[in-house]
Amino acid sequence: MKNDYSCNNYLNLINTNDSFSLAEVEKALNRITKAVNEREKIVICASYDLDGITSVSLLMLILKYLNADVEYYIPDTLEKGDIFNCNVIENHIKLLGASLIITVGCGVNSVKEVELCRNLGIDVIITDYHKPKTSIPNTIVINPNGKDDVYSLQNLNAVGIAYKLACVIAENYHMKCVEKYLDLVAVGIASSNVPLVGENLDMLEKGMSYMVDTNNHGIKAITTINNIKKIDFLTLKEICKIVMPKVNAVGRMDDARIVVELFTTSDSERAKRIAKYINKKKECEFKKVIFHKKTYNY
Repeated sequence: MKNDYSCNNYLNLINTNDSFSLAEVEKALNRITKAVNEREKIVICASYDLDGITSVSLLMLILKYLNADVEYYIPDTLEKGDIFNCNVIENHIKLLGASLIITVGCGVNSVKEVELCRNLGIDVIITDYHKPKTSIPNTIVINPNGKDDVYSLQNLNAVGIAYKLACVIAENYHMKCVEKYLDLVAVGIASSNVPLVGENLDMLEKGMSYMVDTNNHGIKAITTINNIKKIDFLTLKEICKIVMPKVNAVGRMDDARIVVELFTTSDSERAKRIAKYINKKKECEFKKVIFHKKTYNY
């Protein structure tokens, strides 16, 4: 795979805002560091869409690299309703033995849910981009759209905020490889409706440059199987149209866990099998739609 621009062009492109300027991010770092070092169970909770899936995948890769005891929970939205609710906490997350929950892209209005977690002895770190409706939960909240945040850009989506948190964690543990995960960030940004300006555009473009020779077996498999020969600005629309909807469709209609597995597996052959499954699943769904259109004339 190739692109039409050099990665060196990006050396001065991303004037990334200091992740530590996000309100409460240092509190989040301290709690995560404690959980990692003491091998507490961490559970990441996110939406079923590709923004949530890439957020979970990113944090799973970072935390597993640090040998953290980490799992995740992504609800089947068609069956379970809200992402972070009392039912999910009582019947799923609690059963995983969580000491710490990290939400991505949800939770900013979950006042009663956070109170339930406190009663269960579970700490919560909320990372979200939605504007609070009323009062925010009494816990650590990272939200560029929060009332107390002075972060200069407020267009980040879930995976953008997850990456900022990952950068803080990486700096704390002297990790020098965090930027390579921008390929996942690019996938999440491209799948969302966030404005492609400023920092979003910078991360998207930098992530695309990393997709050229990506170390992510899942991204490599899904681009190869869809015959994406090069990565440039002209193929961005093609990637979003051909690759991303197929992954998103599985996340919405089936089990998002298989897509997280695609993005986090260290087995290249496993990634190829998953990519083929995703494509086959999408083709079957497409054939069903065509059949119904022909049958019912709509």
